[in-house]
Amino acid sequence: MSRKRRMFDIEIPAEEPETFPAGKAGDKETRRGPMASAIAETAESTRDRARVEAQIRAENDALAQEHVRLKRAGLITDMIPLAAIDTHKLIRDRAPVADFELAELVESIRDIGLSNPIRVEPAGEGRYELIQGFRRLSAYRQLLEETGDDEAWGRIPAGIAARGDALEQLYRRMVDENMVRKDISFAEMAQLALHYAMDPQTSEHDPEKAVAILFKSAGYQKRSYIRNFIPLVQSLGEALLYPQEIPRALGLSLAQRLEEIPGTAAAIKAELQDWDTRSIKDELDLLRRFAGQGDPVASGRAPTAKGTGAASTGKAKTTFQIVRPQGRAKCTAANGRLEIRLPRDFSTVDRRRLEAAVASLLDQLD
Repeated sequence: MSRKRRMFDIEIPAEEPETFPAGKAGDKETRRGPMASAIAETAESTRDRARVEAQIRAENDALAQEHVRLKRAGLITDMIPLAAIDTHKLIRDRAPVADFELAELVESIRDIGLSNPIRVEPAGEGRYELIQGFRRLSAYRQLLEETGDDEAWGRIPAGIAARGDALEQLYRRMVDENMVRKDISFAEMAQLALHYAMDPQTSEHDPEKAVAILFKSAGYQKRSYIRNFIPLVQSLGEALLYPQEIPRALGLSLAQRLEEIPGTAAAIKAELQDWDTRSIKDELDLLRRFAGQGDPVASGRAPTAKGTGAASTGKAKTTFQIVRPQGRAKCTAANGRLEIRLPRDFSTVDRRRLEAAVASLLDQLD
């Protein structure tokens, strides 16, 4: 006996469209899972980071180019240790013992600081070569020697120029810097031309032709005077204590005598030999005598009294300098007067000590 199946009618509701929360896309194809969203966010973050890094690289490149430009112009300034600065590349024009105004520069820097940095170029291994500012560097070195304060005077503001400037341009800059100063003499300018010609790295070794290179900005007449001083400096430069004090007219006359009368230079050197106590006036009087401009016995030492250093009567005087911890003491001795100038307040010295020191000085002179 077979069993009959029962059939049930099941009503399946019709499909209805899916509904999504407000603000969500209705397309199922655009819905992402958590992993897909994380990957997308990572990719977007990587793109943003790459864009920022590209901007930073562009800014760094621009800054580097600007740094190179400023460095080539010598506008990058740093505090350079004095011990790291060499002065070998350019032959200097001034002997430090003859620069009487260095003490004034030292006091100015001590009081108000350095207003114009020196100029150097890298020389390798942490060292620098001086290009401009020999007197300013000398002043800092003197301040360091006097005070021993390495914190204050052991470093000097310096503009760092890129290497590569031609030696001729460096000499021209040094010359132009000196010519701005009103006190530079024809003898010093002639010495500059001689130093330029002596430098084995320069292209011109004729000092008269070097004048045209170095003093291109000077007038023709001035260059002519400098050339006339060259034989004077060549013949007597080492024997003179005060070449920078020679007036133009005296120098031109003396240069002519040196050319016309053989043995003049040897005679002048013979009279100056061992006469280390002579003053500026003594030296100029002697030169005027040989140039035919003065009395044969007008100098502070008579020609026959070689080596005695006998002072003449009248307005003759003796000047010299003594290096002291406080600076250079400028001493002037004349008839009835002895003057000592030193950057120090002597009124702060105990009166009894001062009297004893002066008495001891006078006792030693008797």
